[in-house]
Amino acid sequence: MRATSFDSARVDPDVPVDRGRVRSALGRSQVLLGLALLVVALMVASLFVGSGDLGVRDAWDALWGDGRTTNDVIVRDYRVPRALLAALAGAALGVAGAVTQALTRNPLADPGILGVTGGAYFMAVVGAAFLGVTGIVPSVLCSMVGAMGAAVAVYLIGTAGRGGATPATIVLAGVALGSTLSGISYGITLLLPDVFDKIRFWQIGSLQGRQIDAVAGIAPFIAAGLVLALLLARSLNALALGDDLARTLGARIVRTRALAFVAITLLCGASTAAVGPIIFVGLIVPHVARAIVGPDLRWLLPTSLVLGPLLFVVSDVVGRVVVEGELPVGVVTAFLGAPVLIHLVRRGKAGSGA
Repeated sequence: MRATSFDSARVDPDVPVDRGRVRSALGRSQVLLGLALLVVALMVASLFVGSGDLGVRDAWDALWGDGRTTNDVIVRDYRVPRALLAALAGAALGVAGAVTQALTRNPLADPGILGVTGGAYFMAVVGAAFLGVTGIVPSVLCSMVGAMGAAVAVYLIGTAGRGGATPATIVLAGVALGSTLSGISYGITLLLPDVFDKIRFWQIGSLQGRQIDAVAGIAPFIAAGLVLALLLARSLNALALGDDLARTLGARIVRTRALAFVAITLLCGASTAAVGPIIFVGLIVPHVARAIVGPDLRWLLPTSLVLGPLLFVVSDVVGRVVVEGELPVGVVTAFLGAPVLIHLVRRGKAGSGA
């Protein structure tokens, strides 16, 4: 089965489409290993970049210090958790984007269209405005509640009709609910400027000020979401061929969609709760992964898992060096992601990766 423009979900993973694409299992494994090593190297390099007058030697000594000096606190209490959080959030958004595009059969889909981001933002605003929520961990937990609540509502609305859960009804329900919750949230922040001041850095996507408690708070959710998504790879491959063909292949369509929705909620909800709504990562990463290893989700998901942290860590480092002070990572991903998306669309690669 040959690829059609903007319809990568219908490409047979065993049929090569692009001569530049890595096809063999050994070649794909080597690519994954190389990307993983590059991510680790960039995470280590990020420990030596940031505000202040710390040189490379100072940062290295602080990394292995006793935790008592100011340099020790900067490196060990802020830069190390920041690198870990960037890797976790990047992996979550990359895989969530790939699963979202497979679930909706829309190569231009982003995890945010399922209402999860809107739910997380809504509860973050409600918590800050009416529940007295302060601090990173309480805000993360509050946002996770909002993300999960919105996901459940979207799925229930999307399955309420006669046809049950279909990609179109789920997307429509997600967009409608997400837009409604975001509109209410914006209204609250306009009426209560002090609330906007509390969440303004989170709103645009930032890693600033995050410590190890934020990492520990989202790590279990992201780990569960990643494992679930990887286990669903084969079923999602069948689902991408269409409901009728998927049934003939023995796929359990309703269960696969429900579990995929749970995985997206865990991944996108946890990352959004910790670092805010980051755009383009979940949209761009699957396209780049597809161009490298093809549309087979058994390889696409692991590749997205390492490409997401790569993009996120690079964006974080760039944000720390391009301007005096710091540019939020959400702004950097928008600057980096938009040209890539335009390039892919102009060359007809947004769907097939060919």
